[in-house]
Amino acid sequence: MADSRFAHLFSPLTLRGVTIRNRIMSTGHETAMATKDGIGDDIVAYHKARAAGGAGLIVVEVAMIHPSAVFTRCALSLTTDGCIPGYRKVARACHEHGTAVFAQLFHPGREIINSFDGTAPVSYAPSATPNERFRVMPSPMSRQMIGEVIAGYGDGARRVQEAGLDGVEIVASHGYLPAQFLNPRVNVREDDYGGCLENRLRFFREIIADIRAKVGDGFVVGLRISGDEKSLDGLREEEVREACIALDDEDGLDYFNIIAGASATLAGSIHIVPPMTVDNNYVAPAAESIKARVKKPVFVGGRINQPQDAEHILATGQADMCGMTRAMICDAEMAKKAAEGRTDDIRACIACNQACIGHFLLGYPISCIQHPESGRELEYGAAKPALKPRKVLVAGGGPAGMKAAAVAAARGHNVTLYEAGPRVGGQALLAQLLPGRDEFGGIITNLTREMELAGVAVVTKTAVDGKLIKREAPDAVIVATGAKPRRPTLEGEEEAHIVDAWQVLKGEANVGQSVVVADWRSDWIGLGLAEKLAREGCHVRLCVNANMPGAAIQQYVRDSWIGRLHTLGVEIIPLTRLFGADADTVYMQHTLSGEPVICENVNTLVLSQGHEPVNPLKEALANYDGEVHAIGDCVSPRTCEEAVLEGLKAGWAV
Repeated sequence: MADSRFAHLFSPLTLRGVTIRNRIMSTGHETAMATKDGIGDDIVAYHKARAAGGAGLIVVEVAMIHPSAVFTRCALSLTTDGCIPGYRKVARACHEHGTAVFAQLFHPGREIINSFDGTAPVSYAPSATPNERFRVMPSPMSRQMIGEVIAGYGDGARRVQEAGLDGVEIVASHGYLPAQFLNPRVNVREDDYGGCLENRLRFFREIIADIRAKVGDGFVVGLRISGDEKSLDGLREEEVREACIALDDEDGLDYFNIIAGASATLAGSIHIVPPMTVDNNYVAPAAESIKARVKKPVFVGGRINQPQDAEHILATGQADMCGMTRAMICDAEMAKKAAEGRTDDIRACIACNQACIGHFLLGYPISCIQHPESGRELEYGAAKPALKPRKVLVAGGGPAGMKAAAVAAARGHNVTLYEAGPRVGGQALLAQLLPGRDEFGGIITNLTREMELAGVAVVTKTAVDGKLIKREAPDAVIVATGAKPRRPTLEGEEEAHIVDAWQVLKGEANVGQSVVVADWRSDWIGLGLAEKLAREGCHVRLCVNANMPGAAIQQYVRDSWIGRLHTLGVEIIPLTRLFGADADTVYMQHTLSGEPVICENVNTLVLSQGHEPVNPLKEALANYDGEVHAIGDCVSPRTCEEAVLEGLKAGWAV
């Protein structure tokens, strides 16, 4: 029996004869694992892990239903029967664990990210209304093409039904093709697919009818739609609500799945995978507004990363099912742990976006910075007990060392982690101090719990040196001693007031009224410093050695941050490298022209110039005859993702 605190979350839901065991859904999300042959073993293993972890419903990522539906080079396709074997493997793997499986039927319309060969394909939409984000001018769909596309939805549904799936979901969310027909500012057709609401809903109704005619009565058909596209000229909440009310009488449709945002604009796209600065559960009110007016079940997603939050949404009648996708990317066993009352053991998502949607937008397979086993189930999914328990010493209590210690101990080794400072966490302790980034500190909480469960002994306020190693005589040493701020030599620096990012975040710097932040890495540190100091009343100039701030980080995180900096009046100066400083001036150089860029009337120069490795054990271990692994920033300063992944690998290697 499930934990009584989650009575609603672990109650079943039946749709058209398909009983879903609980109200936890992994929503459709791109894994970037698709090959030219479609679904391979890695996608199957990825979804199987979440089914085994207790998910009630898994919705497989979007799949093209027509040759014109190309939107990215790593997309699944439902246009031929060749897709059936791959989907059948997913269905069997998930059904084995009692999880229902749906597929997403997809046409992007004008929303094209990239293509198979690098050339821009022709995009098709209801009208020649351009896309702002991707700068796509679509070709208006002919009536013949509309008919072909509608038939493609039904044919795709028939194929996944033959593969053994339980249902399909029509993707009208985020401004994709069906939403383009619904939106009167995008659809300006003058035939019976445009104009009044009933005409703009015709595309929806005909898709639903075609699917139902081809799959019969025992197959679930749902509709995913943004409750508010949160974009200039996007669908508005009242328009979506009115459309859902009108579609509620469609016998062929079984549920509405409400999300937020749109692909067409930078502001709207932030909500495709909202970062940690967006409130948890923020889409629930829009879902509740629709649920109060329709008879069909209503699903909802959007920053629901804890079972307590999902239970509240369900118990208060805001929705009937909760999408908890990133929660299960971060912890595939989240549902199982909640059912067993082990909520403290859940590895909570921190919405950093780095390795989930961040990987997809870069063309790499999905993963998680906290749990790099995600997306790597074929390699790291099964436990690997140690053949012989060994004594392992980990030097450094940042994320790299913490992960290495947890993994090594879980495998059966006797592990002690030493941290020179008073607390474990490394640079994550500083990252959580940036504005809107306090949730990042969750990685410390999660890794600490992993170490506790694995039985790691933690010793703080103790630096590891040769004497300690000689005394403890470990069989293996994992060096994870991190990095320190890089302080380049600058002309005139003896006259200037110069501080680094760490000093600012620790409250150790007396920052003046007029500030220049010199940002070499163009990541979250420069953005966060600029916001922090602007909110404290400083006039801030953010000088970035890139074409924009945050160029090195995931675009939804970056774009959200740039919007806040604009509101705060931060002056952004791109394409500049730091050259020198004096008492009241910072001297930059344009990275392309080589011309000087001079910032005058400056009180303080704040350095965000990256980091340098700290490896005091290098000489101490020169004559050590045991096993040594160096990981994380002490090898080369990078990000938390690389640190935790290398911790995983080291924990497996010892």
